[in-house]
Amino acid sequence: MTRSYADLIPSARGMEPADVVLRNAEIFDAFSCTWEHNDLAIKSGVIVGIGPSYRGIRERNLHGAYLVPGLIDAHVHIESSLLVPQEYTRMVASHGTTTVVADPHEIANVAGAEGIEYMLAGRTGAPVDILYMLPSCVPATPLDIGSTALDAEALAVFGGREGILGLGEMMNVPGVLAGDPAIQRKLALSHIRDGHAPLLTGMELNAYILAGLQSDHECTTREEAEEKLRRGMYIFIREGSTEKNIAALIPMITPENVPRCCFATDDCHADLLAREGHIDRCIRISVACGLEPELAIRMATLSAAERFGLSDRGALAPGRLADLCIVDDPVSFIVKETFRCGQPVTAFPGPATGVFLPATIRCTTPTPEQIRLYGNGPARVIGLVPGQITTESLRFALDAASLPDRERDLLKIVVCNRYGNRRIGTGIVHGFGFKRGAIAASVSHDTHNIIATGAGDAEILSAIDAVILAQGGMAAVNGPEVTILPLGCAGLMSTLPARDVVASLDALREVTGNMGGIAEPFMYLSFLALTVVPALRITDRGLFDSVAFRDVPVFDDGIPSS
Repeated sequence: MTRSYADLIPSARGMEPADVVLRNAEIFDAFSCTWEHNDLAIKSGVIVGIGPSYRGIRERNLHGAYLVPGLIDAHVHIESSLLVPQEYTRMVASHGTTTVVADPHEIANVAGAEGIEYMLAGRTGAPVDILYMLPSCVPATPLDIGSTALDAEALAVFGGREGILGLGEMMNVPGVLAGDPAIQRKLALSHIRDGHAPLLTGMELNAYILAGLQSDHECTTREEAEEKLRRGMYIFIREGSTEKNIAALIPMITPENVPRCCFATDDCHADLLAREGHIDRCIRISVACGLEPELAIRMATLSAAERFGLSDRGALAPGRLADLCIVDDPVSFIVKETFRCGQPVTAFPGPATGVFLPATIRCTTPTPEQIRLYGNGPARVIGLVPGQITTESLRFALDAASLPDRERDLLKIVVCNRYGNRRIGTGIVHGFGFKRGAIAASVSHDTHNIIATGAGDAEILSAIDAVILAQGGMAAVNGPEVTILPLGCAGLMSTLPARDVVASLDALREVTGNMGGIAEPFMYLSFLALTVVPALRITDRGLFDSVAFRDVPVFDDGIPSS
């Protein structure tokens, strides 16, 4: 509902003092991507005007500092930070973020509607405005049911609730293209609909857009993003812990298409947020890749606001919320202070702590026999792709009894259903590099079954056991040493303060580094069960080919080897 600002008109006309006037600032004009040296006046949390003649009850000289709108993340899963909402918002607010558009489908897959309610409760008192997109794919596909399934009728209950913005990423591309009536009912819930269409092109892309999907955050090449732009989609350029797409996509940004392009972090662990930042990091990386700072700031502010119809923010202009941050300069873009509705973000109390959703770990540690593979000959192997969540479908000649094959970096990967149906899937993965030890986690998109990999069966089982005993967590086993970050909130998020989560992630990184592993192994691991991203995945049923969209065997006499 549009707010009436009639009571602010006297302040806008200079007849009454503003609450605050920020003087002598370089103010970013998001409409023209230019800077204006001037003063900015705020009353009741709203910008009432820009100009040298305003008076304020409080006035502050910024001495030429740069003033930009509060930053907006166009697509994020808060759960992936491993922080509960109150800790997450405090962390990203310190980096200039004042709005995040979040999809709670991670916790919805684990806890259903109760999970959505939990995330909505996290809005109260937060220093960042969390706007939620209703999770459109719980489960991600009909084969991948976690604890529950949410149909259109279950989602409709949330319609009109404060904090609900639209319909989240529609990952079931085959269902959309087939005209699935259940999906059509979900698309009818909102006129704001996010897409999820990795590598989709040509006539199938046309059909996906025709069905009503408006955005995509899965582009990994310039050609893919440009085709989707030409067909009318908004492009969210993503830079997460493992999804690193800025370098490939930023060269396509122009003054003409920048209104259709935004930034998204999607999935970022807390340690990356703490050390390198949030959307401010996206701006810095983009500028380092050659983008003009003004276009990068435009993407991080007005472009995102306009995509979601948020006409009350995204720019420093009369009638807009006084969501803003002070930065040192547009190139280095170090955020000095952040304000939401004119108040320092440090003044927000945050939601009450102490109430968390319990985990749903209802499985037992597998036996060695349950994770054993049998076969000799050509085998399908999941191949990690550095800096991406897509995988390759590799082929190797091997004897299952020879695993792990450390020389060729071929390790077992295991998924245990966490919800009690006792299904266990085992496959082979290439790219983790572990020479010893194992890791396991209760974070595996989107069903969030327990997933593990490592350099030996005993270590894999030990890591899985640690996660089960903790009722959710991320565990690394190296010899007799077991290091774990417990995830006491639904097995997805820690109940610890952010600084303690960061310290635990540092400890895990040290252990996995000593095991010979790649950087960010837990984030890579978490995506290997996501069946809506190409190409080869692992579930509690076994291997899944997301291109053919079917389960496939590890060993098959008809496939070539390499």
